[in-house]
Amino acid sequence: MSSGDSPSEDKSADSLAVIKQLPTDLLLIVFIHGFKGTDTTFKNFPSRLEHVLTEVIENLNVECIVFPAYETKGQLMKTPLQNAAVEHFADWLTTLTVQREVADGQGGGAGKTRVVLCGHSMGGLLAADALLAFVNSRPDKNAPLWPNIIACIAFDTPYLGLHPTVFKNSATKAVEYAGAARTVVSDVFSLFGKKGASSTVSGQPPLAIAAAPTEESGWAKWAPAAYAVGGALVAGAAAGTAYYRRDDIGSGYSWATDHMNYVRNLWDEEALRKRMRDLVDVQVHLGVTFRSFYTLLPPAPPSFSSPRTFVILPQRTSPVAAHFLPARNHQAADEVQAHTNMFNPRFNDGYYQLGLDTAKIIREAVMSARGIIESDDTEAQKDVEAAAAMEETLP
Repeated sequence: MSSGDSPSEDKSADSLAVIKQLPTDLLLIVFIHGFKGTDTTFKNFPSRLEHVLTEVIENLNVECIVFPAYETKGQLMKTPLQNAAVEHFADWLTTLTVQREVADGQGGGAGKTRVVLCGHSMGGLLAADALLAFVNSRPDKNAPLWPNIIACIAFDTPYLGLHPTVFKNSATKAVEYAGAARTVVSDVFSLFGKKGASSTVSGQPPLAIAAAPTEESGWAKWAPAAYAVGGALVAGAAAGTAYYRRDDIGSGYSWATDHMNYVRNLWDEEALRKRMRDLVDVQVHLGVTFRSFYTLLPPAPPSFSSPRTFVILPQRTSPVAAHFLPARNHQAADEVQAHTNMFNPRFNDGYYQLGLDTAKIIREAVMSARGIIESDDTEAQKDVEAAAAMEETLP
């Protein structure tokens, strides 16, 4: 060190030298879709995240991969099928990691490839349980984790169960649709000069004499929700005139009740709490970052005086609470729409912030794995770069 150099300048130069000498890392970000999801659930969120991370992390090859679609019927996450799903994913991830390490010249199984698991809804359960399975399968507690998972990030995953108002609000919407349908019935009959639209023919609602919708028409998909919230009254009144709202019903009440069926085993509160404790413990002892984003809808008086969430949140005093982060959405009509459109900027005005928050969590996990602690100024600069990259038009 020359007489004109200060210790702080020398330390800064050393830090820059370390960054320049870092070998190029390979980062695999695996996305796992949720209940009734598909390979397109995440839309272009993975590719946008890949672009942002490439811009803000030096010496890093990033690859976002969506776990191929799998059956997500109501019984999938129930033991022993839950174990089968975890084993299937673990085998797939193990094979993928070895293949990527070989292709990257790192040697298959070397553990140099870093992995981030990102799960939406039920996919977050699968990601968490797979992570814990890898942790528990180590030969001893001092053995390194392989695959080298550095973060587990969940998106609207019911780690503590689904919020009860999801079902209440969806059922209310279905009833409102039925009420609108009855109004349309009267209007239609009035147009044709029919009187007594509310009267019955042979003791049946007027629309009951029309041909019954067929399987091909989609009625079979819509009818269960109708009967569930009002029996023959709703089904009869809405059969022919509210049919155009069948997709709303299908993605609302019916969707929510199906969801309740698949998470029936989530009412085991002790098992839920244990999973949370285990995930936090893995972060503390193995450095695997755990975060869970939850959709948050603002109050909408007079119908909703309080914020709404799709999932149950931990108590504020719980040590788990710090791992849950809000993903605000002011556009979604209800909790179900917010949940299913979490990665759709058309229905989620918090889409870009969600991307930035996710990128920051992953960047911090990568830096931590590298043994690098960034200064506040560096973090601020990276946040600016990430924001610019997030808004760029992708090819």
